[in-house]
Amino acid sequence: MLIAHISSLAFIFVLLCLSAFFSGSETALTAASRARIHRLARDGDGRAKRVEKLIEDKERLIGAILLGNNLVNILASALATSVFISLVGESGVVYATLIMTALVLIFSEVLPKSYAISNPDGMALAVGRVIGLVVLLFSPVVNLVRHIVRGTLNMFGVDLESNEAVLSARDEIRGVIDLGASEGGIRKSHRDMLDSILDLDDITVEDVMIHRKNMALIDLAKPVQEIVDEVIESPFTRLPIYEDDAENIVGVLHAKDVLRAMKATSDPAEIDIHAIMTDAWFVPETTTLREQMNAFLSRRAHFAMVVDEYGAIQGLVTLEDILEEIVGDITDEFDHANHGVKKLTDGWIQVDGTMTIRDLNRRFDWSLPDSDASTLAGLVIYESEIIPIVGQRFQFHGFDFEIIGRRRNQLTQIKVRPVAADAVSGD
Repeated sequence: MLIAHISSLAFIFVLLCLSAFFSGSETALTAASRARIHRLARDGDGRAKRVEKLIEDKERLIGAILLGNNLVNILASALATSVFISLVGESGVVYATLIMTALVLIFSEVLPKSYAISNPDGMALAVGRVIGLVVLLFSPVVNLVRHIVRGTLNMFGVDLESNEAVLSARDEIRGVIDLGASEGGIRKSHRDMLDSILDLDDITVEDVMIHRKNMALIDLAKPVQEIVDEVIESPFTRLPIYEDDAENIVGVLHAKDVLRAMKATSDPAEIDIHAIMTDAWFVPETTTLREQMNAFLSRRAHFAMVVDEYGAIQGLVTLEDILEEIVGDITDEFDHANHGVKKLTDGWIQVDGTMTIRDLNRRFDWSLPDSDASTLAGLVIYESEIIPIVGQRFQFHGFDFEIIGRRRNQLTQIKVRPVAADAVSGD
């Protein structure tokens, strides 16, 4: 009898170890980084390929692990109950329940799962081969269970087949970036760059273009010498050329082409502007930044005119404008240091009305909405439903706004600051 009890206890110990293995494997395989496992598999790691195949069908994987875990736990509990009943009688059921609950909880659940969560990728790679065999062995039973579960849920109107992931891969990546930034693992500037890359499909060239009123244009009707002088004095290397009307863009003049033409002749007035200018490239204002960047790369171009649905010129966009959306302002020796933002001593921030809300949010980590307006002036006009005059104040979206500059119907300067916490609580 004693030998039988010892054998049963030894078998119970083995079953608890198997339970710990199943519990730890479940945690490791569900918590493992799919991106890291995929990279290892792509690099030829056989263990990673097995793990990647397992986690492709998580329902099948979890079903097999749970089946194995429940089998060993129930068998261990049954053996323990039998041993304790033979030792202390009917009260052995209580002792077996208490002792097995403690053993399973501590050594078969908490301990292995704690270890697995601390090193999910490493443990997933280590257990992949064995769990693969378990999944293969239990697959008939798991498939039967899956049909029963799906049928039961269908009775209550739940269709698992139609359930799709709520979050896209881009949303998941953005969540990881935000989490890393909140924990201090990612610098704010790096987070802004990564977020901007993810936003390239949502931002159009209209949001980043140089507006037509700020474009530097050349009148083709001017004398050649004046045109050459304008090109030399301009801080830009590419300049649109118009004929008769500023809306009639007929080409683009590159500073290098002008320099080559000047080198070829002793008299700049003899340069044929028509011969050295290139055709203008027109793109719709609804083009996304990703589409435009790909177009720039495929055409080996850096410059395009932006038009609306009626073909009217709205502005121009360059490759640098798109890159600045990702890395921030790119300045050179010809750029002025004015970025349109000035912090005042009284807590207000003075902002150019043409500054985009997205740039303002990125700079100060604010959350002003940009769905209805792309610039700060546009947001104030949209929310106030008027064109404010200098001195008017507004409060919306948790911010104070004061108009301090206006030119005709354009808001040129606006002061903005977050509403003080005590003011919010007082309301």
